Amino acid sequence: MITRITALLRTEPDTSDAISISLEEPDFANYQKKVSMAIAKIKSRALDKVVLSRVVPLPAEPKIDLPQTYLSGRRANTPARSFLIDVGGWKATGFSPETIVEVDPTGRVRTQPLAGTRALHHHRETDSRLRSELLSDAKEVHEHAISVRLALDETRSVSIPGSVAVTEFMDVEERGSVQHIASRVTGQLQENMSSWSAFAALFPAVTVTGVPKGAALRVIRELEGEERGLYGGAVLLADTQGQLDAALTLRTVFQRDGRSWLRAGAGVMGESTPEREWEETCEKLRSIAPYLRGLRM
Repeated sequence: MITRITALLRTEPDTSDAISISLEEPDFANYQKKVSMAIAKIKSRALDKVVLSRVVPLPAEPKIDLPQTYLSGRRANTPARSFLIDVGGWKATGFSPETIVEVDPTGRVRTQPLAGTRALHHHRETDSRLRSELLSDAKEVHEHAISVRLALDETRSVSIPGSVAVTEFMDVEERGSVQHIASRVTGQLQENMSSWSAFAALFPAVTVTGVPKGAALRVIRELEGEERGLYGGAVLLADTQGQLDAALTLRTVFQRDGRSWLRAGAGVMGESTPEREWEETCEKLRSIAPYLRGLRM
């Protein structure tokens, strides 16, 4: 199966069944209002960061062809992990930008929080300028730093004292239509801990919730107004030797109960502006929206 998929990815894409959608209205004003409310909560010191997401409904017809969407999008994306799933009434395909946690058979734990975003245009001069802007933007750097700090604390809670370290700090990872500030935190599991202990400590990811997580989740529940479902969850690979690989379900098209939709979020801080956070959601949605394919009759 893997060989067959690899061969298909090397073929020329067929765009005759492409589905065109708008990433703008009707959610523009509503999302910006929610971001303004979140900024007010942060400035009142109720929390430091919250990741607010928005839904883009997809038309009922033509129906989304998830395998073809996967093939189309995988050619153009640079994900940490990609997936195509059909389980428990949920169907989804996506291009995950980051892993929540990786554990190898020796008990080595790794997590890679990505926070801080700019568009990626695949034009050398433009992308270099945006990368420099990203790394010098106080809001983006602050957002990243507090996300790494929480990842450190969570990794320490299951690791041998003294084994936790930041092995990569403020690199930039290119993920499809965006570039993110990325760091990597590692540790060594305590003897009485398992890979599932590490997953429990780090899930849900700080990069889809906020800081502190409890307060962020309360704000998300209040402002988003609906369950996220698989969005911000994890696609897992695990074995009996203790290995675990959990990738975030982001940059994904979802299907359930006859509906299809996209979803994307942005990290809101006290320094945020509603306009920029809206723009960030659009940038992320472009990792999946241009590659939607319809079922051929």
